[in-house]
Amino acid sequence: MWEAICMTLMATSGNNIGKVLQKKGTLVLPPLSFKLKVIRAYVFNKMWITGFLMDMSGAGLMLMALSQAPVSVIQPVAGCGLAILSVFSHFYLKEVLNELDWVGITLAGIGTIGVGVGGEEQNITEISFMKIPWLVCSIVLLFALLNTWLHMYKKQRLEHEQTNSDVTEEMILGLESGILFGISSVISKMGFVLSDKSFLMVPLAIFISVLLSAGGFVYQTRGLKHGRAIVVSTCTSVASIITGVVVGMLALGEKMPSSRTGRLFLMTGWFVIIFGVILLVSSARIISLLPRSVRRQMKSNVEMSHNLRRTGSLRAKDATSPSTIVNASTLHQLLSSATKEKA
Repeated sequence: MWEAICMTLMATSGNNIGKVLQKKGTLVLPPLSFKLKVIRAYVFNKMWITGFLMDMSGAGLMLMALSQAPVSVIQPVAGCGLAILSVFSHFYLKEVLNELDWVGITLAGIGTIGVGVGGEEQNITEISFMKIPWLVCSIVLLFALLNTWLHMYKKQRLEHEQTNSDVTEEMILGLESGILFGISSVISKMGFVLSDKSFLMVPLAIFISVLLSAGGFVYQTRGLKHGRAIVVSTCTSVASIITGVVVGMLALGEKMPSSRTGRLFLMTGWFVIIFGVILLVSSARIISLLPRSVRRQMKSNVEMSHNLRRTGSLRAKDATSPSTIVNASTLHQLLSSATKEKA
């Protein structure tokens, strides 16, 4: 179990760091489409292709993790990717995190430990195919409703001549990408479960999983290109976790741990991870709502931390090199705002 969890953490690290590199690459690229000229521009962009390869490597590790542990364990742990990305940005990109960022990272880590302690290895040999048509119909209906809702808001925005994306559009695109990512994990796991019946089930499941992930990638790219990453990333992470857990239990017959303590650790881990991720991406918004005295204290702590890091960096770098303070919750927002200026 712990081996699969560690593999998942490595996979989600590659996924999230890769997406940051892809996002930086899109700053000078046109909106993603299936036109040959546009695809060629993406492929020959070094920043974007490096991020894409890291993302795909993470996907391969995720498949290995899914072959060893239940989706209801793997998918919530994968939600910790944003916390890992924040730590990477802090130590490698020299970005400063505020107190709430560290709280969110800590909660994500605690939740991962809880899932690891409470999760049980399950030997799933049969799948209830009677439930799959209902799940497919439910997901298709859900996407139809979401896309109808999205079309209505786009039409309303055009009628009022609004150029910025509405928060509803950002939420819908994030939810759709997260649902597809969650289902993709379930399909991959289903292929490993059915591998005893036919050797073609694994490659077929991976192929379908790749198509679903590609669809999720397109929805997420559209959201990040024209919307605020804080909203898109939150909705994607939460929807992916919930979809993986719910669909995994319904379609694959995954069960809760047999012991009461195991169930408590697992469920607590789920909720703590979700809360930590939400807190991490919303820290700037939450801080803006705090009393002024608290904001001043937190700002002084951030500035002190920045000064210490800047002093250390100046010893290794040219003193004229610019320093930037970017907290975890605004990491993608800055990239998104630059993207919208290009669009």
